[in-house]
Amino acid sequence: MKSAALEHRPAAEMVWIPGATFLMGSNDHYPEEAPVHPVTVDGFWIDETPVTNRQFLEFVNATGHVTFAEKKPRAEDYPGAPPANLRAGSLVFTPPNRPLQGRDISQWWVFTLGANWRHPLGRKSSIGAILDHPVVHVAYSDAKAYTEWAGKDLPTEAEWELAARGGLEQAEFAWGEELVPGGKHMANTWQGSFPIENMLEDGYERTSPVKSYPPNGYGLYDMIGNVWEWTSDYWSVRHAEPAAKPCCIPSNPLNTNADASADPAAGVKVARRVLKGGSHLCAPNYCRRYRPAARHAQEIDTTTSHVGFRCVRRTPRCDACGACLATVVAQFSAS
Repeated sequence: MKSAALEHRPAAEMVWIPGATFLMGSNDHYPEEAPVHPVTVDGFWIDETPVTNRQFLEFVNATGHVTFAEKKPRAEDYPGAPPANLRAGSLVFTPPNRPLQGRDISQWWVFTLGANWRHPLGRKSSIGAILDHPVVHVAYSDAKAYTEWAGKDLPTEAEWELAARGGLEQAEFAWGEELVPGGKHMANTWQGSFPIENMLEDGYERTSPVKSYPPNGYGLYDMIGNVWEWTSDYWSVRHAEPAAKPCCIPSNPLNTNADASADPAAGVKVARRVLKGGSHLCAPNYCRRYRPAARHAQEIDTTTSHVGFRCVRRTPRCDACGACLATVVAQFSAS
């Protein structure tokens, strides 16, 4: 008879992240990353890479899933929206071809009819040559549908950040203190003045094949750059204050307050979840969020050409000594 722990042995290409208490967040950059505060996270398995087009295609072929971007929006969900706007599509990054007027993101984000995970740049594009790139144009509901099919889940923000740090406590980047150590690019980010100048020093204009850059200390690829990644947490404008005593450090935190996550300035209140990791569009002059502590709010009904996801699998908690789990980890690591 198999042990209960063996039944939860993960699929291939997952990495074990040991449980830890670590310092989450940053006090040195954007206000939503503060304050630095300790949290405790149980050990878990996480995908080695973001979910790729090849993997998402397998899921769609097996389930018939139709993504959010492939569906025509319902008028009742967007009261007051012009009928002409209720068409299937998604936001595609399109470099401006005219001088910028302020920082209005609509100058480089264009709602493109027919853009979706199969057609990442619009109807005439395809994923045929980029099957090993991260899937994009996936809403939160699409990511969740995939995880349920795979028997996994989306990581919490704390799980994701612990994994991204790769064992480095409060380092600026997932690989150390320099963005480009020794002139070597460690992640797919933007070089030049965003959004008008892309110097392509790393060789990629948009997404890149997973594993194109070195892994972090835990052996995880593309935790930084390439595509933003969905997490399970609803958005908050700041982290919680640090616990006053060691006994009160949050354990496996998860923000479940959907109402407070919505943008108060938006006409239609839509819940937002936390994205982590930055993307190929993050640049030194704009969105310096290519760091483990960085975070970003994303409406759950919004899809773009730079957002994807990866999965986790958690082990059942018990009050035993943990020997059975240690055996599973050792067996999996040796296989």
